Amino acid sequence: MEKPLRIALTKGRLEKDTIGLLESLGFDCTAVREKGRKLILPIPDANLEVVLAKAADVITYVEHGVCDMGVVGKDTIMEMNGKFYELVDLGFGKCKFALAGKKGDDFYAGIGVKTIATKYPNVARAFFEAKGMDVEIVKIEGSVELAPLLELANGIVDIVETGSTLRENGLEVFEDVAPISARLIVNTVSLKLRQQQIEALIEKIEAQLNK
Repeated sequence: MEKPLRIALTKGRLEKDTIGLLESLGFDCTAVREKGRKLILPIPDANLEVVLAKAADVITYVEHGVCDMGVVGKDTIMEMNGKFYELVDLGFGKCKFALAGKKGDDFYAGIGVKTIATKYPNVARAFFEAKGMDVEIVKIEGSVELAPLLELANGIVDIVETGSTLRENGLEVFEDVAPISARLIVNTVSLKLRQQQIEALIEKIEAQLNK
């Protein structure tokens, strides 16, 4: 039997949704469900080995080939720009990147350089470059909603699900930047060396998603 395909999953909701998807294919994911503190877990009947990691690390592990595949949000993919194949939109973990700011502000008014606060400087930079706009980007680690309220920034680029946090803080979405959902990524070398095994799994996943 071939060695197990190693798949890195983003801990938390994407992990749960991916395990749900694998179970819907008939695989026994008991070891992952009852993981305790273990970080590498077998799904023997699928010949898979699950590695649980933070989103950015999923990309690093797949890029370096220590994991053959990974499940990660499009947000992390857009921010990190790694070398791998993005093969399947899994359709869960849906949200969006949006440009937001104080309710009623006209973000595009005036001629000065705008300041943008964000946890995703690369995504924000690419968005405004595509518009031909110069912006100053301030990287924030915590609640980016504070930046416009404290007048540190004219706007924020952030992940928006329902928009309720924005509304509760007197902010609104000015413009959508990009849709986000969970994606299946594959190491470039693994896809060549283990093509049959990977493609067989992807076919099963796609058939299930299209039901």
